[in-house]
Amino acid sequence: MIRIQNATRRYGGVLAVDGVTVSIEKGEVVGLLGHNGAGKTTLMKMLTGVLEPTAGELMVAGKSITEARTDAQRHVGYLPESAPLYPEMPVYEYLMLMAELRGVPSAQQEAAVLGAAEATGLDGRLAQPIRELSKGYRQRVGIAQAIVHDPDVLILDEPTNGLDPVQIESIRTLVKRLAERTTIVLSTHILQEVEAVCDRVLILIGGRLVADSALADLLRTDRILISAKGDGIAATLAALPGISAVSALGEDARNPGYSRFSATAADPSPAMVGAVLDLAGRNGWSVASIGQEERTLETVFKELQQAHAKGVA
Repeated sequence: MIRIQNATRRYGGVLAVDGVTVSIEKGEVVGLLGHNGAGKTTLMKMLTGVLEPTAGELMVAGKSITEARTDAQRHVGYLPESAPLYPEMPVYEYLMLMAELRGVPSAQQEAAVLGAAEATGLDGRLAQPIRELSKGYRQRVGIAQAIVHDPDVLILDEPTNGLDPVQIESIRTLVKRLAERTTIVLSTHILQEVEAVCDRVLILIGGRLVADSALADLLRTDRILISAKGDGIAATLAALPGISAVSALGEDARNPGYSRFSATAADPSPAMVGAVLDLAGRNGWSVASIGQEERTLETVFKELQQAHAKGVA
């Protein structure tokens, strides 16, 4: 559905996107992550045909963005970070205008608008001027204009930016519903957003693609964390079959007198955790806590940033 090959974009002497290559299949919901200035918005603008790549090729539904831009854009719906809304217009009139601009045939425009309104929960707001809507409903209008032409690909740039928790949950539910029939690329700096709705993650750092993985694989861990006190803990743990390495992490701030350890296991399953507990009992250790390490996107992102910084240095 989406093919990006060596996509590069320069702004003068600044390399904003550096040789990104990635493929996204039909029906995937992909989170695009990166710090401010990492190149996320630039990559999305190239993918929508708003920006020309300095080098490389971007294709949507088999159409080249550079060689057949208009044809490719017919397959794409785009919600920029600042939704392109006209506050004085009623929702219905605005969506009719966008349907016409998106190339929806005249005879089909009303049905397209009503369908987009229903999909985004705007049925009861069609006569209301956009300026009277809450920020959450304005975001819904922004998404409605992006799907009014029934695109194969939906690109959302910070769709929950500035919303309150209730509005965020509402937009999440909407995105999940749209994902049932649309390929979605979602850019956000809110990592929990990606964990909630995406099944694959792309991470950009300094314009480069440094991670492309299924979310479950990215969060998978091979480490067991132990807080305990006793003699020879690190050496004894390292000798346990199935443990390949042990690191001492220092004193446990939550449990004074206890020390924290990270044990790398070939299979960090509940059975392995049980084996460590048995070992602790046999050696007379006092255990404050034990369990498989819980990785989050924040943890992964920090690790990748640190690795990138070391590589640059």
